[in-house]
Amino acid sequence: MLDETAQGVFTIAVTPFLPDGALDWNSIDRMVDFYIEKGATGLTILGMMGEAGKLTAEESIAVVKRVTARSTVPIVAGVSAPGFAAMKTLSAAAMDLGAAGVMVAPPGGLKTDDQIVTYYHNTAEVLGDAPFVLQDFPLVTNVVIPTKVILQIVDDCPTCVMLKHEDWPGLEKISALRAASDAGTRRISILCGNGGLFLLEEMLRGADGAMTGFAYPEMMAQVVAACRGGNFDHARDIFDAYLPMVRYEAQPGLGLAIRKHTLAQRGVIAHDTVRKPGAGLTAATKAETNALAARQAEKLQALGH
Repeated sequence: MLDETAQGVFTIAVTPFLPDGALDWNSIDRMVDFYIEKGATGLTILGMMGEAGKLTAEESIAVVKRVTARSTVPIVAGVSAPGFAAMKTLSAAAMDLGAAGVMVAPPGGLKTDDQIVTYYHNTAEVLGDAPFVLQDFPLVTNVVIPTKVILQIVDDCPTCVMLKHEDWPGLEKISALRAASDAGTRRISILCGNGGLFLLEEMLRGADGAMTGFAYPEMMAQVVAACRGGNFDHARDIFDAYLPMVRYEAQPGLGLAIRKHTLAQRGVIAHDTVRKPGAGLTAATKAETNALAARQAEKLQALGH
């Protein structure tokens, strides 16, 4: 079961599709193996970048079943939903299938601190014993969760064991949360998102690792390992080599398509299909992505990777 000690890299998995939009089960198997081979200590499925909102309820459960059966690392399943009934159903199914925990983002209608706290009180009640990850991603959800609200949720809800930190800028929030735990509040795991764009600084501020996607997940594993080993110069060298691709993949609206294109180029998934509605890539964007990949390979070779 997921708990407060979780660390390392929980890679946000894409959901592979065939050209006609059907689920690509062979690519799912290959993708799970790839992420683990590249250093994932856990996998997060059915996230926003996993196109969870485009799957039927039956497809979501089928994906959880396939991934948990294949994986040798803990699985976190995204169960965010407009209503608690759907959240409860998917969470119960995921946990029964062997997931280690679930992840919940706040719905966009929450405007006040009290509304946010009440929502997560209700979430904890609905999920029962299932440990959950609080996803703090205001750039997408439009819900701003102040540090004091996170601390209250952590204090009130023992099954909240992890923060998926994706506030931007949010480095001060990590420092404040760690200062609070140093002062005696319950310390939960903090894994960070945003495609790894601020991973190095997040680790220096006290994060336990990453929970995000990137077409080169080995970068995150290597940076986290170097930071945890105190080798910060090496961590910076690795991060700098991948940074142009991280930046390019961070484009709003195109990031997932770029990630899928690269994963297909790497032979991880058979097709770079983004299920509709979703943007594809022009020939120019594909060429730019490929050029960045080639330049990145040269930099890594110079580093001995």
